Amino acid sequence: MGRLPNKLKQNPRLVQHVMSDGRASLALDFYLGRTEAPVYDDDGNPVLYTKGAMKGKPKYTVRHQRRREALNLYIWVAPRTAQERQQNKSTLQLAEKIRFEREQEMLEDRKGYRLKKEKESNFLRYFEQHRDNEAFTISVRKSYKYSYIRFTEYLAENPIYSKYATILPMDAITPDMVMGFTNYLRKKCTGEGPRKNYHWFKKVIADAVEEELMRKNPCKGIRIVYDTNVMLKEILSPKEIRKLASFRYEGEHREVQRAFIFCCHTGMRYCDVSELTFANIDTDGMVMRFTQKKSAGRSAHAAVVTPLNDELLKLIGTPKGDDPAKEKIFILPHKGTARKHLARWVKLTGITKHITWHCARHSFAVNLLNAGANIKTVSALLGHASIKMTEKYLHVVDALKQKAINSLGKTNFDTEDDKD
Repeated sequence: MGRLPNKLKQNPRLVQHVMSDGRASLALDFYLGRTEAPVYDDDGNPVLYTKGAMKGKPKYTVRHQRRREALNLYIWVAPRTAQERQQNKSTLQLAEKIRFEREQEMLEDRKGYRLKKEKESNFLRYFEQHRDNEAFTISVRKSYKYSYIRFTEYLAENPIYSKYATILPMDAITPDMVMGFTNYLRKKCTGEGPRKNYHWFKKVIADAVEEELMRKNPCKGIRIVYDTNVMLKEILSPKEIRKLASFRYEGEHREVQRAFIFCCHTGMRYCDVSELTFANIDTDGMVMRFTQKKSAGRSAHAAVVTPLNDELLKLIGTPKGDDPAKEKIFILPHKGTARKHLARWVKLTGITKHITWHCARHSFAVNLLNAGANIKTVSALLGHASIKMTEKYLHVVDALKQKAINSLGKTNFDTEDDKD
């Protein structure tokens, strides 16, 4: 009898349909994945399980997607002669060859009917997949995490959208909802927070549109715009930096303080200063060479050469171990811990500005320009790819100059115009 081998794991799978003339037609059965859709009641609310291990969780309906392709090949169901058995053998070999070719085509996506991933209909769960995707770097996952938190808070706090707090259908996201979210971010976040949170939200939306989970992009035309020439972070003056450097208190973290003051005088980021070793220091040439972590491999200006003076060499110190090339100059805690020590230090010093670690880099640039340094020099010291990136600091310098002039007060000199 002509029978097909039962190979359930093959995709596509060879199947047969018995006909009335004693033969069976051969076909390929393709499995294209499945889709899930939440179940809603008559009022439009998600239906939840009421008992068992799934109690309290939303119900979903599952649909499996399949496709069948006729091969126009036939075998004898009950071959009677050696010729019919040989014909079956040859036909099955040809059918298996076609099946294997189709399998490779699916894997290589040449036919355009690739295996679809399980289609996600709940945007919040899709957002969580981005947040938890280990293929992304820790930094990217954190960015998705904070954006997700802000978006779910927005839904929960908005009386119109609170019903979507657990299940948000892809097509329920409208431009009005997105516009409301951008306004919410402007109220809740400071500095570049609104723009960054919206940036990662838009990436999730764009991925959903690309995967055809959404028909239209609800973010189209909606932006959070800032004047790139406006500095959003506080600046420490040279006087304030000296005040911080000389201030001591109980429970201080001396390494955090030493590294921060060093950054105020070199413009280094936390990610770079925390990895700085004595191999980066040329004491004879009085220079420091390092590659910026942020732009390594992406910019021709990633490598930075910073001149050193006696004060900076004093901050750097000397190696204590047997392998200076691998010895870190600053033994710093996790960035979050360093941030807390910095905030406490600034507060106890009496400085009322909101100072983050990155303020050291901005302060370095502004203070150099204020002292008369050439903008090209400052741009090179910061490792900027173009002077345009450095120009935003010029606006801060101009504002500080205006503030200094205004601080002089009135002249109290009577002019002829005053007498009129």
